[in-house]
Amino acid sequence: MDILKRISAYKAESEKLGWTGTFKEYIEMLKRDPAPAMTAHARVYEMIESYGVTEEGGNKKYKFFEQEIFGLDRSVEKLVEEYFHSSARRLDVRKRILLLMGPVSGGKSTIVTMLKRGLEQFSRTERGAVYAIKGCPMHEEPLHLIPHELRSEAEKELGVRIEGNLCPSCQMRLRTEFGGNIENVMVERVIISEESRVGIGTFSPSDPKSQDIADLTGSIDFSTITEFGSESDPRAYRFDGELNKANRGLMEFQEMLKCDEKFLWNLLSLTQEGNFKAGRFALISADELIIAHTNESEYKSFISNKKNEALQSRMIVMPIPYNLKVSEEEKIYTKLIGQSDMKHIHISPHALRAAAIFSILTRLKETKKQGMDLVKKMRMYDGEEVEGYKEADLKEMQSEYIEEGMSGIDPRYVINRISSALIKQDLQCINALDVLRALKEGLDQHPSITKDERERYLNFISIARKEYDGLAKKEIQKAFVYSFEESARTLFENYLDNIESYCNWAKIKDPLTGEEMDPDERLMRSIEEQIGISENAKKAFREEILIRISSYSRKGKKFEYASHERLREAIEKKLFADLKDIVKITTSTKTPDEKQLKRINEVTKRLMDEHGYCSVCSNELLRYVGSLLNR
Repeated sequence: MDILKRISAYKAESEKLGWTGTFKEYIEMLKRDPAPAMTAHARVYEMIESYGVTEEGGNKKYKFFEQEIFGLDRSVEKLVEEYFHSSARRLDVRKRILLLMGPVSGGKSTIVTMLKRGLEQFSRTERGAVYAIKGCPMHEEPLHLIPHELRSEAEKELGVRIEGNLCPSCQMRLRTEFGGNIENVMVERVIISEESRVGIGTFSPSDPKSQDIADLTGSIDFSTITEFGSESDPRAYRFDGELNKANRGLMEFQEMLKCDEKFLWNLLSLTQEGNFKAGRFALISADELIIAHTNESEYKSFISNKKNEALQSRMIVMPIPYNLKVSEEEKIYTKLIGQSDMKHIHISPHALRAAAIFSILTRLKETKKQGMDLVKKMRMYDGEEVEGYKEADLKEMQSEYIEEGMSGIDPRYVINRISSALIKQDLQCINALDVLRALKEGLDQHPSITKDERERYLNFISIARKEYDGLAKKEIQKAFVYSFEESARTLFENYLDNIESYCNWAKIKDPLTGEEMDPDERLMRSIEEQIGISENAKKAFREEILIRISSYSRKGKKFEYASHERLREAIEKKLFADLKDIVKITTSTKTPDEKQLKRINEVTKRLMDEHGYCSVCSNELLRYVGSLLNR
């Protein structure tokens, strides 16, 4: 009943959006707010902006794309600022085809689909309302009714720009139905809808022999030729091509460069002049954003052909590479699995991360920066701190290769392999080892990788396994401490008190007895040795920590346990070292005694309650880490 109520409410809301009035009433509306007369490019940009924009590290993040597009913030920012924003301001880029170019399964189609759905929803809002001449097959802008001689005056009065001419159908109706009286022409509000073919058109290439240019520009209605007597009579023509129906909104060309050349010729005039040729009519005006997508090999083939220079000059090419952040890649897999019917199978923590590590490693290029390997580079790209490298090093690496992210393993391959692991019978849960095993098996069946690439990819699977081993050990060791974070913070505070006394040549007070003592050198060294700080380097390391604390203090920030990456690592390693023997004995024993069994049950419960494991994968993790610690 709730669903039926919602459907009923949605229908009522849609009916409320309906508006019909005269051209005169439409003009009065524009005097109050000229927004309905915005161009298609401006409407798309306004729609994106309406979802909100945030700033992060000097870069803009557009919330509109956040739910579906992951790890492509820089590409999306460039796309919005350099194309949508500029074209919304009527700069010359609006007279260009937007071509999204990138590797397969990189998100190009998803971006276009999001723009379509976004436009549909935006047209239902007050700000995004679209008004058209009632009965016009192209849903055209009512301001086209104003004669050219009067437009400059109208533009000043309304604060808008008027571009384009009436379509042949509206020209005839103005003469025959309204006797040339513009003020009596009826105007209606239209809702952009791909399903209803209002404001969104889609063209997909097929067999050139069977595909007709009428798919784009409309066709003659031969059943009415005898009635109206001429092919140049608008009443004998169907203005139902994709270019006609996309007017006021967005036109998508799927795999554009696979299209036969004759289908692309219409775009030369449409992009530059805002009109196209159809049947035996004068040029027909159209206000639409043309967006296309293709892969890199098709694009290279296209630009190598000199015959395509005219069209090429009318394109803005936006590279859409693969995501290069592990945490964002995980989100892609989570989203795709969430859309399936396999949600009942539990996926162990870090299983998707292991797959993401493998994927990202295949996409990264070796940097020339000294001491920086692919794993460190991967961590920096994902926002982690790497000792000895700064933000400037990250930016330098990001600009080192223009083509980085344009090759490597695609998300579709990974999700196919995860699916093969998920679909096995009687499976309750899959873990990282299941996923990595499935990825490895799939490399033998992958059609497009060479022998050298296969060896390289197998090496990346081994690296992903090592990364997972580290995560697994850390997870178990954390679960063995009743409150790991609290223990780590206590040890951290204790260390800071001791190094402060050491650097200031001061005594430290025992918190229990109040007795003044020398700094605990044994404690400090036991932590520092975990990350290879030598006896000679200890003084510099301790002073560097104090300088960092002072810097945080000046900025009004608190120096926390996680504020210094190397110190955090040292604290964790110290805690784990103290625990290692207990963990090793407990996880590897085949016949645990009562005390060990109690501890195992406590750890399993903690893994399930606090870390997202199920009963199956928590026990598997305990056994696996036990075997790792015994090697």
